[in-house]
Amino acid sequence: MSARSLPASVRDHIGAELRAAYAGVEAGDLPGRVLDLLSRLDGALAREAAAAGAAFRNGLMSAVPGLRAFALSLGVDPTQAEDLVQETLLKAWANQHRFQSGTNLMAWLCTILRNHFYTECRRRRREVEDADGAMAAQLTAPAAQEHGSDLRTVWKHLGGLPPLQREALMLVAARGMTYEAAAEVMGCQVGTMKSRVSRARSFLVESLGLAETSAA
Repeated sequence: MSARSLPASVRDHIGAELRAAYAGVEAGDLPGRVLDLLSRLDGALAREAAAAGAAFRNGLMSAVPGLRAFALSLGVDPTQAEDLVQETLLKAWANQHRFQSGTNLMAWLCTILRNHFYTECRRRRREVEDADGAMAAQLTAPAAQEHGSDLRTVWKHLGGLPPLQREALMLVAARGMTYEAAAEVMGCQVGTMKSRVSRARSFLVESLGLAETSAA
């Protein structure tokens, strides 16, 4: 089944499952290290006493759960994900003058996080495409006691996607970004982004057995 032939109901179902799986990761309490960093940012904010700074800080805090989930979708373990989020918050705070008010803060933050992740990959000379699935195998599934088996199954199958397709699908189908915003985050053309999302959706449809259901 080609991606373009997927019924709208199937595409919607995949999106709903991804959003639910993503929400499961976001629902957890913030790690202590992240809370400590936010507390230090609060201290800096108090010294600045700037309303604009307060609004920016609030935006950062609201974005943390989504940033954690996006970091985990890159195939890192929870500790590395926390490190990525902290580095992202620090860089965003230091460069808040570069953020244009009224634009997509989450997209801007995801760009910072993703750029830092791949910079570290290059620095460590790791294989970014993860041909052996080593990084994908580290995808952290939602806790069994909190989320149904269907969501854990979806999260597991995400690990079978090529990294670039997985990122694209998470940004568009799970985070709800537009193709344009997601393409900016990943530094590619909008057409490339649409192709990656389409292929990723088709893979999940086949993996989850939805192709047979839609054809019945």
